[in-house]
Amino acid sequence: MAKSCLVLLIISLMASMQWVQSFRLENMPKRLKPKKETVTNLQFYFHDTVSGKNPSAIKVAQSAYTEKSPTLFGTIMMADDPLTEGPDPKSKLVGRAQGLYGSAGQDELCLIMAMNFAFTNGMSNGSSLSVLGKNSALSPVRELPIVGGTGVFRLARGYAVAKTHWFDITTGDAIVGYNITVMH
Repeated sequence: MAKSCLVLLIISLMASMQWVQSFRLENMPKRLKPKKETVTNLQFYFHDTVSGKNPSAIKVAQSAYTEKSPTLFGTIMMADDPLTEGPDPKSKLVGRAQGLYGSAGQDELCLIMAMNFAFTNGMSNGSSLSVLGKNSALSPVRELPIVGGTGVFRLARGYAVAKTHWFDITTGDAIVGYNITVMH
């Protein structure tokens, strides 16, 4: 009985090894083979307008503590901000920054961002990149992680360097330049 179990075990192992080998890369259909990874650099401007008759970002939540906080800690904003080629709001539209950000710092103005950069123009039309991370908004230059993407940016990872181009302290409106490097 033990010999027959051993023989069955050996036959099963050999059969499973052949089955696993059938999934080797060279045996895969061309459409399933992984493509060579690409590095892409993108530059655009993010226009965050919280004032006026037609804001692109609106407050959706705040705590009772927010009014006492110098950093507006606890405020959550929902955004659908235009992304343009240049800092002028009338420059060519390349996409939309859609998502939310909230004030996450009690002692410094830092935002937690969960944002999709949805592109509407050029080779990345219909594709998006996802940003999730801390944005120290008052730092002149800051780095944020790119944690994913869709379309031509599927499986993207990388980083975004954000630099404030213009900020109105009275209204809270801002224009931020983004330089993004992603591997996808």
